[in-house]
Amino acid sequence: MTCVGEFQKGKNLVRAAVYNGPRDISLVEMKTPACGDDDVLLRNLYASVCGSDISAYFHGPRAHRITPGSEFGHEMVSEVAVKGKNVTGLEVGDRVYPYPALAAGDSSRAGTLGGFSEYILVPNCEVGRQVYPVSTKVSSRTAALIEPFTVATHAARRSNPKAGETAVVFGAGTIGMGVAIALRYFGCSTVMVVDISDFRLRKAADLGFATCNSAKQDLGAKAREVFGTARSLSGHTADVDIFVEATGVNAPIDTYQVMGKLFSRLVVVGVHHTPYPVDFASLAYAQHSIIGSGGYLPEDVDTVMDIMESGDFDIESIITHEFPQHEIVRAIETASATDGALNVVIKY
Repeated sequence: MTCVGEFQKGKNLVRAAVYNGPRDISLVEMKTPACGDDDVLLRNLYASVCGSDISAYFHGPRAHRITPGSEFGHEMVSEVAVKGKNVTGLEVGDRVYPYPALAAGDSSRAGTLGGFSEYILVPNCEVGRQVYPVSTKVSSRTAALIEPFTVATHAARRSNPKAGETAVVFGAGTIGMGVAIALRYFGCSTVMVVDISDFRLRKAADLGFATCNSAKQDLGAKAREVFGTARSLSGHTADVDIFVEATGVNAPIDTYQVMGKLFSRLVVVGVHHTPYPVDFASLAYAQHSIIGSGGYLPEDVDTVMDIMESGDFDIESIITHEFPQHEIVRAIETASATDGALNVVIKY
């Protein structure tokens, strides 16, 4: 076996964060994975805390592909520490984005890739499939958000946005912010972000988006003020073409069915754990579309890379907190505080 690069740390032990169940995370020492001729060993640089990590920590794994006893974390930017002799297109020290669905060689590992561990192994590594090179134009902190931004970009793409259209995004978390940025990138002229956290809405406003705190303001009136008016089944409403639900709560679905103009569409990217009723008669007569969005595709990675390389958006500004690996629990708990945090990262 021939590998390029060298790994030495103690007796080849690395520190890994293991999810054991609700409010139970262990930092353990594990043997460094052996790098074969077709593999790469990656050293994580930054990892971002996902909403699924927060949900698993407080409530259990549910549908998040995070299993007890596993390393977890899947939003990260890494660098090549060791590469097998058959791997082409990469050099030791190159920064890469590990594609969660494929990086571990097992799609069921998408949520347990090991972003909260120091090192991960990518078996049978192929550039542009398991890993994507990160441009020198993109900072490592920003690159830690590639994965959530691919989810967000896929949701924005699912809305079939057209130049000059308008949009409302429910949720000012990392996904919601990413959706708003992607919609603007795809040509939407005006995008409003709706949330109940003034802290997060200030971040959205700083990025150039209209905002509404739906707990304090009349969303319908605010939207009519920002977008003008159009027809709905019940009369005049805001002239909004696209709505995106990125909160995981049901109220925005009701809001859309009431205020959506004729021929508008709603994309649901927030994770909903229980069924929820839809008024199909209203949907039919209003010519509404409700569209699901989950995960991402390689084309979304390419788009996110373009967005980040453009420098048109201060994406790094949505990172509000940074912690070392040994404070992983504090990082997750901080990320859950929507009134004082947005995106939280681990720095190695």
